[in-house]
Amino acid sequence: MGEIVMAVKATHVPSMLISEQPGPAHGCRQAAIDAEREIGRRARERGVDTFIVFDTHWLINAGFHINNNAVHEGHYTSHEFPHFIQDLPYHFPGNPELGRLIAEEATALGVKTRAHEVKSLDLEYGTILPMRYMNGDGEQKVVSIAAWSTFGSLEESRIVGEAVARAVARSDCRAAIIASGSLSHQIWENRLVEQGFNTISREFNKQVDLRVIQLWEQGDWPTFLRMLPEYAQYCTGEGRMHDTAMLFGALGWDQYQGQAEVLCPYFESSGTGQVVMELPVAGRVVPSLGLEMPVS
Repeated sequence: MGEIVMAVKATHVPSMLISEQPGPAHGCRQAAIDAEREIGRRARERGVDTFIVFDTHWLINAGFHINNNAVHEGHYTSHEFPHFIQDLPYHFPGNPELGRLIAEEATALGVKTRAHEVKSLDLEYGTILPMRYMNGDGEQKVVSIAAWSTFGSLEESRIVGEAVARAVARSDCRAAIIASGSLSHQIWENRLVEQGFNTISREFNKQVDLRVIQLWEQGDWPTFLRMLPEYAQYCTGEGRMHDTAMLFGALGWDQYQGQAEVLCPYFESSGTGQVVMELPVAGRVVPSLGLEMPVS
């Protein structure tokens, strides 16, 4: 029987790459890089063999989708930020057996989900960047799940998260689940975006983000999950925060009992609010309970 042994909310800002390069921005995202490397260290310590990434940079319009290739490899250039990410090499093994189980479980729960084994289906940087730091040696397998559903509901994403937990339990995997996305995500308008490299675009968003981090540290999940749909809407959550709905779906939704640990303090980046947090899995609710917890 498999087990989820790690759960994380993580940033994937492209400026992490810029932070690695010589120049005026060198070191600007070192805290985020260090935090994600620490996640990788903890994952290896706990025997994680597979990272399951909920990727808010993979946009989908119909159904839910999994990049289920046996090997993920290529050279990635971002269509969104080609001046930030160019020809970035990546190579990670996949876990097709687990991906197929996730699709099977989600579809059985009423959310049509397809696991694709198509060589030309590349990873998005919402998966590549966290894996660069958490799984830099490429030893752990990677399953990437699209987490920006333009027409899907947060309730459907909760179900996909529950399906992930059910699938892992049916497997022999020790899995880490990674919700890859920001908190608030109102990027600066074009004429201001360069000067706003290290700032947030709306004070309202920042204050809500900080309150959300407090709720996560306190473990007040019922309050956070009641506000999640409006938070995603009013603070322009990245990918409508489908990654977060998947994360909590896998943990047991508002029955989850853990308290989050901040590994990278909140920071502002190109208008958005970013953080790296681990959620201890000891307090998660096992999927066999069959909880029914709708999201508006």
